[in-house]
Amino acid sequence: MTKPTLEVKSGFSRLRVDLTYQGTNFSGWAKQPNERTVQEEVEKALSMITQTKVATIVAGRTDAGVHAKHQVIHTDLPTQTDINNLAFRLNQILDADIRVLTAQWAPDNFHARFTAISRTYQYKIIDAGKVTAPLDRHDSTEWFRPLDIELMNSGSKLLLGAHDFFAFCKFREGGSTVKNLITFNWHRDEKDVVICEISADSFRYNMVRNLVGAAVCVGEGRFKPEWMLDTLKNKERISDSYVFPAKGLTLISVQYPPVEQYLSNYENYLATQENSEDEG
Repeated sequence: MTKPTLEVKSGFSRLRVDLTYQGTNFSGWAKQPNERTVQEEVEKALSMITQTKVATIVAGRTDAGVHAKHQVIHTDLPTQTDINNLAFRLNQILDADIRVLTAQWAPDNFHARFTAISRTYQYKIIDAGKVTAPLDRHDSTEWFRPLDIELMNSGSKLLLGAHDFFAFCKFREGGSTVKNLITFNWHRDEKDVVICEISADSFRYNMVRNLVGAAVCVGEGRFKPEWMLDTLKNKERISDSYVFPAKGLTLISVQYPPVEQYLSNYENYLATQENSEDEG
């Protein structure tokens, strides 16, 4: 694999685009033949406005049905490209389930994926067989048993820190399964919806939904909290039946360091996560 670079070709400048989307009717972020994807829609709109072929890099790929409250991408455009009111112009072209928040020139050493220091996701569960309100049906998952938040937090906190999360990642060739789990906690909101907030330096394919499923097993009393740590240590992949549905998962934010730390974070990321898939 060719080592990624931060370099911008002469005559080009780096554009950062922040966007949000509802993933229900997309086959994920990444372009796929004969499928509707967020990347395809965004690149077509950018190419139409800039009159140049556009290829984007995303902070974290989202799977089919996964949403993003705040996603980040970058692309390199000819320096003379007019980006005045670009976010507004893009939103006139894009379907209503994608909206561009901002579009602005970024430092040349900004990289949407490799300079990010962490990604934060949210997962929403309506438990105990409660009725799902129509407005919540797209970004939450129903669960028929009541969940004990204290038990879920007891198990989840045992996984914080840097570990090999092989047991919680769907198998794919290549890439590191060693991740630094920064936040993994649960609470109920004002509507009694169960909310998970989880952040890490990066995630492997299906890792978030595997971790959510494991915590639910603890929250409904099937296993003790320590089972989550034992599973991690034993490195035996948990059953696919524990993978929770995509529709309850939302990428909330991507965090970046100060500009002067872009290069060092890029080098650190390549040293620890090269070839790793950033997917929830």
